[in-house]
Amino acid sequence: MQKEVPFVSVLMTAYNRENFIAEAIESVLTSSYTNFELVIVDDCSTDKTFEIIQYFAARDQRIRYYQNEKNLGDYPNRNRAAGYAKGDYIAYLDSDDTLMIDGLKNCIEAMLQFPDAGIGMYWSYSKGVAFCLDGAEAIRQHFFYRQLLVIGPGGTVLKRSFFEQMKGYPEKYGPANDMYFNLKAACYSELVLFPFAFSFYRIHDAQENKNEYSYLYNNYLYQKYALIELSLPFSFKEKKWLANKNKRRFLVNIVKYFFKTRDVKQVVKAIRLTNYSLKDTMNGLFH
Repeated sequence: MQKEVPFVSVLMTAYNRENFIAEAIESVLTSSYTNFELVIVDDCSTDKTFEIIQYFAARDQRIRYYQNEKNLGDYPNRNRAAGYAKGDYIAYLDSDDTLMIDGLKNCIEAMLQFPDAGIGMYWSYSKGVAFCLDGAEAIRQHFFYRQLLVIGPGGTVLKRSFFEQMKGYPEKYGPANDMYFNLKAACYSELVLFPFAFSFYRIHDAQENKNEYSYLYNNYLYQKYALIELSLPFSFKEKKWLANKNKRRFLVNIVKYFFKTRDVKQVVKAIRLTNYSLKDTMNGLFH
């Protein structure tokens, strides 16, 4: 008898998460939505993470697990996990978070209401019921009214075919890869906005979002190249204004970082990594 292909692939990437991953896996296995597979990809953990994965996989056939031959890093490993997925939809759950019992059920029901949308995401300002927003309108709201394309992978649900069309996450903007991806996705698809959270986001010291320095220059870079590379719904004048605003923001942040750390080497490194010039400084100052 041929095994049923799961409708949803829950993707979990892991690196040294022995303290959290058992709870994360259990939260998926006890979900009220049952037509799923759980794909776990360990990124060469040096603790007991992989042993814990094997323990659960031996007891539940819905789990498929892999271990990389070398450490890939966060977003390359997310793309690797998506490559193993079989479901029509993919949903990321980080190995230090937990899924709400009705989380998958609520998300899939919302996505199926809007079959043309390639991506759905949690938006904390959304109230009432899930609704669909035109991608161009979402981008304009994001830049000129209130940011809504800022959620990480764990706050999104995607059609697998759409994710593949987008060629997965970029891998050159560090912890800001998801920000570039969300902008790109909105260039090609409507967005479903969920008025409900569907996972518990754990706060702890080992999270990537604690890497202030990496965000410092990668936030500047992803927006710089998004304005150049993506088909954003802006006029030339608007793009120029946004580019100069981005330059000013980087200048302010790099000055704040210096006065906070007094680390000249890191400041110089960030400027080199971004290729931030004197002309950029002047454009930012007189923005």
